[in-house]
Amino acid sequence: QVQLVESGGGLVQPGGSLRLSCAASRIPFTFYAMGWYRQAPGNQRELVARISAGSNTNYADAVKGRFTISRDNAKNTVYLQMNSLKSEDTAVYYCNANFNNQNYWGQGTQVTVSS
Repeated sequence: QVQLVESGGGLVQPGGSLRLSCAASRIPFTFYAMGWYRQAPGNQRELVARISAGSNTNYADAVKGRFTISRDNAKNTVYLQMNSLKSEDTAVYYCNANFNNQNYWGQGTQVTVSS
């Protein structure tokens, strides 16, 4: 079955950086738009960043200028580089793959920003 496996989460101090990775398997990766979403306790899941099959990107206003999404089609992997992290970035981050009516989610990786 389709697998999206996230990695790279952890504990970081405010102002620090993390890079999340999401490795996809069993999908024609190049056709899929890939996204990163996050969900903090008590909040709804929200879009953080998205990259189309053609590598067009869009970002939530809260992360513009701090986060960068990229993809490596040769490795079937999407990345989220997160810089200047803030406490409000603390959440579980989920990878998403979407193409036509096919929509898949990873299991999530915890990001905690705290001193």
